[in-house]
Amino acid sequence: MSTTIDPIRSAEVAPPAADRPSWGALGVLLAGIFITTLDFFIVNVAIPSLQRGLHAGPAAVQFVVAGFGLAYAASLITGGRLGDLHGRRRMFRVGLSVFTVASAACGLAPTAGVLIAARVLQGLGAALLSPQVLAILNVVYTGRHRTAAFNAFGLAMGFGGVFGQLIGGVLIQADIAGLGWRSIFLINVPVGAIALVLAGRLVPESGAGGRSRLDLTGTVLVSLGLVAIVLPLVQGQQQGWPLWTWLCLAAAVPLLAGFVVHQRRTGDRGGSPLVDLAMFRQRAFSAGVAIGLVYALTTASFFLVLALYLQQGHGLSALGSGLVFLPLGLGYFVSSSKAGQVAARLGRQVLAAGALTVAAGYLILAVTAEEIGTAGAAAWLAPGLLIAGAGMGLVMAPLPATVLAGVRQGHAAAASGVLNAAQQAGGAIGVAMVGVVFYQVLGALGGFDGAFSVSELVLAGVAVAVAGLVQLLPKAPTG
Repeated sequence: MSTTIDPIRSAEVAPPAADRPSWGALGVLLAGIFITTLDFFIVNVAIPSLQRGLHAGPAAVQFVVAGFGLAYAASLITGGRLGDLHGRRRMFRVGLSVFTVASAACGLAPTAGVLIAARVLQGLGAALLSPQVLAILNVVYTGRHRTAAFNAFGLAMGFGGVFGQLIGGVLIQADIAGLGWRSIFLINVPVGAIALVLAGRLVPESGAGGRSRLDLTGTVLVSLGLVAIVLPLVQGQQQGWPLWTWLCLAAAVPLLAGFVVHQRRTGDRGGSPLVDLAMFRQRAFSAGVAIGLVYALTTASFFLVLALYLQQGHGLSALGSGLVFLPLGLGYFVSSSKAGQVAARLGRQVLAAGALTVAAGYLILAVTAEEIGTAGAAAWLAPGLLIAGAGMGLVMAPLPATVLAGVRQGHAAAASGVLNAAQQAGGAIGVAMVGVVFYQVLGALGGFDGAFSVSELVLAGVAVAVAGLVQLLPKAPTG
């Protein structure tokens, strides 16, 4: 029997714990997701200074950036399932501990090799931590509390991404205690330590706590499959797409196909699969994951080409380009804080409205870049950035609640891991796709304004496609 559920207005989850957590618990969870999201973006502005400080070559610098993303993407689904099996608060605290220790190692790294290893460890910690946040919010909070919690999650995650470059630029410019680039990692240590202590007191435990064991075969297959997708996409553009990148992408197909077959067989035998494939029979989940993946094509790639346009085209410093991001953050803050109210009126169409608003912002940026060139003031980009940021807030705040609506409590963290992994894969695909467009146009026209403008047109088209995918979500019930 099938039902029609508006995933934004309601969620079929188990009843919350008798003792509802205080909003302090939400603050602790959001602190964890904020610093992990921040570290994904903030490192980009520190590349020139850490390259000088560690005498690192281009290849080493690439892996400082890619090491985190690779470990994160490859381990998200496993991290989520560990939370379902062994307790989500426990895995949140383990992941936060690993991330905090790794951040200290990054800040104190004497060589590029040590920094790369610490960044990989950071990614593993983030993969243990982040799926638990969405799962705990989805299981514990209900009704208007759930709406507020998911809006706060979208706000924290968006701020980490939108303001990562600005925060990094401020820290490096301030040069606190002569630490330079090291401060962008060391600032995580006190935040992580405080959140770790408070998590044990404020965050309720949830999870199956049963006798099921982790599906090791599934873990190996999905981890290798995700690495085979993300690694060549991250490294291919820089290395000119050598043969190994295409072999990796080809190998991802049988690895992920084998993972799906193994999960189905494990479930049919009454075992405990890493991912319950029955989740994909729910339209809210399957369509929501597809929306998350396609929307992610636009986010990381947008930040990349905007940073290139501002720093290399306009010649702005990391701090100067970070300040240009402020209208984007303002639009995001206003819209994400109102996303719950808009969703109450529009239901699933809030996501379509957000995607179309993002597309409008990108189109305005494309026209503006062509008009002002690289000689004009970057401040003229503010209207387009404001509109794009407003659209991002209307998508990112309601999207997690949409995807997780109806997911069984015992697989809440695994479902969160699937969503996060899809978004990471989408981000890598988007960076590769838009990166090719950007550099091809740059080589053909020789101008950063033209390269940025064409890239924004491509991203606008993807955002319109997201609005179309939203129509696959279940409609609101009648009556």
